[in-house]
Amino acid sequence: MSIMTQTSPKKIHPGQIAVACALLIGAAVAVWLTVAPTGQQETEDAYVDGNVVQLTPQITGSVTAIGADNTDYVKAGQVLVQLNETDAQLALARAEAQLAKAVRAVRVQFANASQFQANVTLRSTDLAKANADLARRTGLAESGAISGEDVHHAEDAVKSARAALSVAEQQLVSAGALVDQTSVTSHPDVQAAIAQLREAYIANARTTLRAPVSGLVAKRSVQLGQRVNAGAALMSIVPPEQMWVNANFKESQLGEIRIGQPATLTADVYGKAVSYTGHVIGQEAGTGSAFALLPAQNATGNWIKVVQRVPIRIALDPKQLAAHPLKLGLSMHVEVNTADRSGPVAVHTVATRPAYTTVVFEHELEQADTLVQKAIAASNGSAQPVAAKGKQGQMR
Repeated sequence: MSIMTQTSPKKIHPGQIAVACALLIGAAVAVWLTVAPTGQQETEDAYVDGNVVQLTPQITGSVTAIGADNTDYVKAGQVLVQLNETDAQLALARAEAQLAKAVRAVRVQFANASQFQANVTLRSTDLAKANADLARRTGLAESGAISGEDVHHAEDAVKSARAALSVAEQQLVSAGALVDQTSVTSHPDVQAAIAQLREAYIANARTTLRAPVSGLVAKRSVQLGQRVNAGAALMSIVPPEQMWVNANFKESQLGEIRIGQPATLTADVYGKAVSYTGHVIGQEAGTGSAFALLPAQNATGNWIKVVQRVPIRIALDPKQLAAHPLKLGLSMHVEVNTADRSGPVAVHTVATRPAYTTVVFEHELEQADTLVQKAIAASNGSAQPVAAKGKQGQMR
């Protein structure tokens, strides 16, 4: 007789059931988050960016004064660097003297033209008188009152008067060619001298370097006594109100991002206590690696797929930026609300106005023209208004 044993079923602990349920729920949530649209894209790979305006001289010179240093806040138009202006002042004085000389020379040309015109009138009178004398002598010669020799003398006088008139007329044409359809100020010689005076005045004015925009001074490299060349970067100015955020999203996130979508941002420097609001204003034309100094050469065969990122520019609220200033390069956390996808993927409209301008250099030619008027008036010329030839390019 065999004895059969029965094993009782193993009991499952309630804790194990709870763990299994939690795992199933977690897996379901993970699948749902992966498949279902979230309506939000976020990244930690975001940094503050902004304009860095360089202060560069337009002429060569030696530095005699520096008006600001790193971390200083400067206003647009404030003097930042002064160059030695001795050479420029001498050139300005020469140009002013040259203009006065040109005005006087042109006035002499006008006087000569008037003189030659009067000479033509005089010679015309002489010719008329000679013709009248010849006519009288010819009539008297027919009656035998005078000799034929007197008639020949009268004929010679007519020829001489006619030649003198021709010479006077040619002199008038020559003098008129120099002043025809011009005034003292519109004469080419005076205009050339005016251009030289303008150039010398502006060169002298450019020995004073002013801040093109308001902002914080950074990267000052200029030193006293330094000989600087045109175009050399002396210092930089960072306008604190002209800042934005470049958020580098993965290429797999770009499908949901559109222009105009709202964004919420936080900066590590302030923590979560300070939140910024902004909106997407554009996407860069390529990935960061495409614009790198040494772009990746994927065609060589040694290729490993790496998820690329594209910078998305996000504009910040100016009031929030003024209340909590940011610095270039600060880390940001960005969350973009992608629920509304009706906006365009990229900007396709052409800008109709300058993005940035300055008025610091706007009146250079106006001040030069004031000096021109004074120089012409001092030379007793016609101080007619001289139109400015152009304006300097600006940024604010």
